[in-house]
Amino acid sequence: MDALRTSVSALSPFDPDVEKNDPAGNLRKAHRITAKTATIIASYHRLREGQDPIAPRTDLSHAANFLYMLSGKEPDAEIARDFDVALVLHADHGFNASTFSARVTASTLSDMHSAITSAVGTLKGPLHGGANEAVMHMLEDIGSADKAEKYIVEKLGAKEKIPGFGHRIYKVLDPRAPYLKDMSHRLGQRGGNLQWYEMSTKIQAKVKAMKGLDANVDFYSASTYHSMNIPTDLFTPIFALSRVAGWSAHVMEQLSDNRLYRPDAEYVGPDRQEYVPLEKRG
Repeated sequence: MDALRTSVSALSPFDPDVEKNDPAGNLRKAHRITAKTATIIASYHRLREGQDPIAPRTDLSHAANFLYMLSGKEPDAEIARDFDVALVLHADHGFNASTFSARVTASTLSDMHSAITSAVGTLKGPLHGGANEAVMHMLEDIGSADKAEKYIVEKLGAKEKIPGFGHRIYKVLDPRAPYLKDMSHRLGQRGGNLQWYEMSTKIQAKVKAMKGLDANVDFYSASTYHSMNIPTDLFTPIFALSRVAGWSAHVMEQLSDNRLYRPDAEYVGPDRQEYVPLEKRG
């Protein structure tokens, strides 16, 4: 996420529309940022693995291109389609923290790159991004489906949160979750390893029974991405890869009828404080 945040910002002076903030110019910038986000993430991963980056191909879809640039192998059509669906499911979701950051930055009449950089920086925080990564680490800690229920009972008994459950907006099952659950199952079957899916279903049932909480979009995306052989620490950057389309749309919407975000604040500290000169302060 550090590399992505810095790289998105660094793209700005190389963009031919850098000085333009009109709808047509911003749409072109949004297209470039969306495409280059995939290249940045894939290239960074390959470089850290001691491999050469792979240039994107013009004959592959956006989703297929990312998987190709990541692994060096053209992905199976079904897996590419599933990844594309996952990107669509994560593309936008109202005024979450990162989207709000992007709109606040845009409201100052700053540029598209600055707004997206703000959003990436906000998504980096573990209270916003990172839930599906935490889910995968949890699955790895559990190890097998027969240990899942005991693990959840112990964690909930210790008042610990289970990643991938509950949502600020939804008080029912996240409507995006069933699609990812289906992907997780199909990809597990296809790869001959249903371990992660079976663990996930047992966890989902136990958390629902004990806490009444439903799975959110992050829960099954963990086992889905893992079954696609995507490294766990790329899950949050992939969230950005999908959400950049939504961020860009929000930035353009903000600028179409702009008003500067300037929340009020109420001072609740002490009043009538006496000024003490610097030379008399202890």
